[in-house]
Amino acid sequence: MMRPTPKPGVMDAPLYVPGEHKLEGIDEPAILSANENPLGPSPDAIRAFREGAEKLHRYPDGGANELRRAIGKTYGLDPERIICGAGSDELITLLIRAYAGVGDEVVYSKHGFAMYRITAITTGSTPVAAPEKNLTTDVDAVLAAVGPQTKLVFIANPNNPTGTYLDDGEVRRLIEGLPPHVLCVLDAAYAEYVSRNDYSAGAGFVDDYDNVVMLRTFSKIYGLAALRLGWGYAKPDVIGAMNRLRSPFNVNAAAQAAGIAAIRDTAHVAESCRHNDEWLTWLSEAIKALGFEVNPSVGNFILIGFGDASRCQKANAFLEKKGVIARGVGGYSLPEYLRLTVGTEKECRMAVDALKGFLATE
Repeated sequence: MMRPTPKPGVMDAPLYVPGEHKLEGIDEPAILSANENPLGPSPDAIRAFREGAEKLHRYPDGGANELRRAIGKTYGLDPERIICGAGSDELITLLIRAYAGVGDEVVYSKHGFAMYRITAITTGSTPVAAPEKNLTTDVDAVLAAVGPQTKLVFIANPNNPTGTYLDDGEVRRLIEGLPPHVLCVLDAAYAEYVSRNDYSAGAGFVDDYDNVVMLRTFSKIYGLAALRLGWGYAKPDVIGAMNRLRSPFNVNAAAQAAGIAAIRDTAHVAESCRHNDEWLTWLSEAIKALGFEVNPSVGNFILIGFGDASRCQKANAFLEKKGVIARGVGGYSLPEYLRLTVGTEKECRMAVDALKGFLATE
C-alpha cells in the first residue's frame, strides 16, 4: 500500500537526546547534565514573566522589536540586524533551511553541537564532520573539508561538549579561508563565560565580512532555558532570508519580557560569571586531583575522561546512584567522557564526593 512519505532525510535524522533532569527515588538530584545556570534567572526576569500572565490572550510582538532593541543596546549592535528565535536551535534550523538542501554539504567540527548534523540531515543536506585536534576545532581540517557543495560551516565557539575555543586569530583565518559564498556560523552560546583576552563572540567578524553569522542564547548565562530564547546577528540579506522562514510569532511574549529584564540585569550576569569562575576552577582541580582527565574549559562545564567507554558507563551509573546527573557524550563520538556542568557549591561537592566513591569501588 502507498503511504504518505516524508521528504528525503527526515527519517534518517537521529533524535536529539537532551540531558536528564530526574532520577528515580531521588527527590533532589544534582542536575549537572544540561549546562544550566545554577543561580537561576534574574529576579527581574521572573517578575517580568509573572506580570505577563494577565495578558495571555494577546499575541506576542511578532518582530520581538523591544527585545531586539534591548539586545542591541546591551551589545552595541544594530537591532535591524538582529533576529530572535525559540532558542538558538531554531536559528540553526532557519539557516540550514535557507542555505542548504539536497546535494549540499554542511561542515562542522567533529565534536560540535549535535543539532548541526541532525538539522542538515533533515533538509537532505550532507553533514561533513572535520577532525579535531586535541578536542579543539582544527581550522586547517575544517578548510580541507570544504568542497564545491559546501554551503555552511558551523563553529561552536566555545565548543560544547569539549569546552575549548578558537582565538580571534584562528577564527579570522578560518573566515578568510572560506569561499565568499559559504556562510560561516559562529555559535557563541557560552560567550559570556569566556574571559580570555584573545576571544570575542563574533559580532566584529559579522561587521567585517558578508558571510558570517553570530548566534547567541538566553539559555545559559541568563538562566532562561525553559523559555527557549536565542538571537542572531548578521548582515541584512541573511536576516531577511531567515525572517522569511521563521514563524510569525516564533518567540512567545513571556520569553520576550523575561529576556528584556534578564539582559538589563547586569549585576546578575556578573554574579553568575563570578560563581562560574570560582567553581569551574575548583571542580577542575578537585577532579584532576583524583586522577581523572579534565579537558581545559572556558564554558560552564567540564569534560571528564575515564579512559574507555566501559569505565565511563560504570562511573555514570555510580554517580546517578549518588544523586548526581552528568551527561554522557557518546553521541558526540566521545564515549569515554562525561560532561559535568558547574553547579552550586553543594552540587559541585556532591559530584567530587561521588567520583571519590566510584574510585573506591574499583
